[in-house]
Amino acid sequence: MTRETGMAQPKEPTLEIFKNPLARYFAATRPAFLTASMMACVIGLASSWHGEHTFNIPLALATLLFALLAHAGVNVLNDYYDALNGTDAQNTERIFPFTGGSRFIQNGVLTLAQTRNFGFALMACVAAAGLWLMARSAPQLMYVGLAGLFVGWAYSAPPFKLNSRGLGELCVAAGFLAITVGTDFVQRKGFAAAPFIAGLSYALLVTNLLYINQFPDRSADTAAGKLHWVARLPVQLARWGYVLIVALAYVWLLSSVLLGWLPLPALLAFLALPLSVNAARLLLRHAAQPQQLSDAIKLTIGAMMVHGTLLSLALIFGKGNT
Repeated sequence: MTRETGMAQPKEPTLEIFKNPLARYFAATRPAFLTASMMACVIGLASSWHGEHTFNIPLALATLLFALLAHAGVNVLNDYYDALNGTDAQNTERIFPFTGGSRFIQNGVLTLAQTRNFGFALMACVAAAGLWLMARSAPQLMYVGLAGLFVGWAYSAPPFKLNSRGLGELCVAAGFLAITVGTDFVQRKGFAAAPFIAGLSYALLVTNLLYINQFPDRSADTAAGKLHWVARLPVQLARWGYVLIVALAYVWLLSSVLLGWLPLPALLAFLALPLSVNAARLLLRHAAQPQQLSDAIKLTIGAMMVHGTLLSLALIFGKGNT
């Protein structure tokens, strides 16, 4: 049972639950979290549509698949590298399924080698899909693809281990922004400022999901040498980082509308702000009791998805208007 809601926690994966190999490998990608990449793609598609460019539905669907494969590969490889450094094995304060990894390795559902091979197989599929998309859009897409793959891999892989060096938040913001920019690029066949402007506030809210998830993982991450900012700072100071990221997201959104970069209906995305505010209140209250952050994490997910949905709808229905 969770302490705050009294609801039963989801069961962690076991071989008994995932007897079917296909279901086992699919679940290892943490599919529920792939919706974050799906929404980043939707914002990119809405940005392109808003710019009154020719819209290619098959390419849009292929781009979505590409983004989901990339996110899945990053999730699996992150589990592999966190198993290597011992982070997930010693995480006793995790809030499953949000923090502490997928538990597939720790619970014996997949071996370390199977997880590694699966992760790199997914990345190989991503590379093939990227080449296919590049051939149907423009060669410059390669820059976005390579940057995204590098950030996703180097986030937890040695020798870079970017999250351990305090660069995890930057990686997440850049990675999800790259999805939006790349999706828009495939439709336009060229770079534009529009998807960056449209996607940044959403990317920051996704970054806050990483940020708040690091509080339950803080003790294990510190012991394993994963010195992200939540681990580096005192808990009472680190909690304000969440508030700062929310403020940056909405200041950017408001500024973009006032400067005419986004249509006025984009302000509807502010309707997601109360979710972030409630999540921040819970974090400020319970940062030192990480097992009580389940509701705050759920609110953080809700905030980013509602924000992304409303922003996308504003771009779609505000087509031609800035």
